Amino acid sequence: MSFTLPTEIVELPSKGLLYPEGHPLANGEIEIKYMTAKEEDILSNSNYIQNGTVLDKLLESVIVTKVNMNDLLIGDKNAIMVASRILGYGGEYKFTYSGKEHVVNLSEVEAKPIDDSWYTRGLNEFSYTLPATNTPITFKLLTHGDEVSITKEVEGLKRINKNSSNELTLRLKHLITSVGDSREPKDIKEFVDNYLLARDSRSLREYIRKIQPDVDLTFFPEGSNSRVDIPIGLSFFWPDI
Repeated sequence: MSFTLPTEIVELPSKGLLYPEGHPLANGEIEIKYMTAKEEDILSNSNYIQNGTVLDKLLESVIVTKVNMNDLLIGDKNAIMVASRILGYGGEYKFTYSGKEHVVNLSEVEAKPIDDSWYTRGLNEFSYTLPATNTPITFKLLTHGDEVSITKEVEGLKRINKNSSNELTLRLKHLITSVGDSREPKDIKEFVDNYLLARDSRSLREYIRKIQPDVDLTFFPEGSNSRVDIPIGLSFFWPDI
């Protein structure tokens, strides 16, 4: 007896513009399958939960397109996560924020608007001049693989010094690809550690937030005029947890 499993095509927030020509995601789409009991096994795996890889293992399991997970831009990964949740358990998501229960319809989550002119097709690198010091840099948007590397480095440093708190600078060292006319990692490290002004760091992060393709995972809490992030935890994929 043969069985077939339904799949869906998910449109990526990046539209595929930042993947190189010939890459499986350069067309701006990815195919994923509906969640099954196998994926529920992954979600309940205590080892995956404990080491923080449960959502990554889930996405690896549902993605049908032959693609290296490490290549996924973070915003595209978020879109796949939301689509997988909707296909698995529907669009209604209940969660607690500031002691109150809230409900959002994930089916209404949309990609952030982007301007194609911000990007050079096939190239994940951008030029920016730090406003306070007038220093020219280039940077890239982080991928899933970058996030994995950053997490490992942070955990390694905390094993050496439990009070270590340098995730921000590590992230900057991963995303900055050149400073001035140098692409040497040691020069980028020295610049971030010793010469990057807080004003310039903030300005760069704001610019990245502006141009980074992603889905809008925010909501208006009751009585608030400001949007806040929708909390994403294990209950995102286990509605009855």
